[in-house]
Amino acid sequence: MFFTQSIQCATYSSNILSWKVMAELFRFGVSLDKALLDKFDRYIRERNYSNRSEAFRDLIRQELIKKEWNEGDDVAGAITLIYDHHRRDLLNKITDLQHDFQKVIISTQHIHLDHDNCLEIVAVRGKPEEIMRLTDMLKSIKGVKHGTLSMSSTGKDIE
Repeated sequence: MFFTQSIQCATYSSNILSWKVMAELFRFGVSLDKALLDKFDRYIRERNYSNRSEAFRDLIRQELIKKEWNEGDDVAGAITLIYDHHRRDLLNKITDLQHDFQKVIISTQHIHLDHDNCLEIVAVRGKPEEIMRLTDMLKSIKGVKHGTLSMSSTGKDIE
């Protein structure tokens, strides 16, 4: 594997050329099987990445966010729920549980999808264990058709 470093860019200030480090970039080589590279190239085209570097950066960030959720103490994310709002006492159970976890809930949004189904989006921030516990408890309420947790980051530790 080889590494090269490039530093970006020059700016002009009062007719004097001054150099500012905008970002420190490193180039390195990666060896991949042709078949795997072809699959990766299809993947980045399907997701409209402009180049492989952007796709690699996103994959790396994704893994770093997983690490934050496994080892960190302040994370963010969103819990989404689909449920039938006609189900007896379901909305009260969801609301009561959200009040129990108000320490990690930033906001909620309730959306009527059709006459029967609602989408609830719960923005969360806090300890990963508490957020996962809340997610599991919400998903397990009888009448919730689907629930998922989108794990993200507070943004402090990712570039």
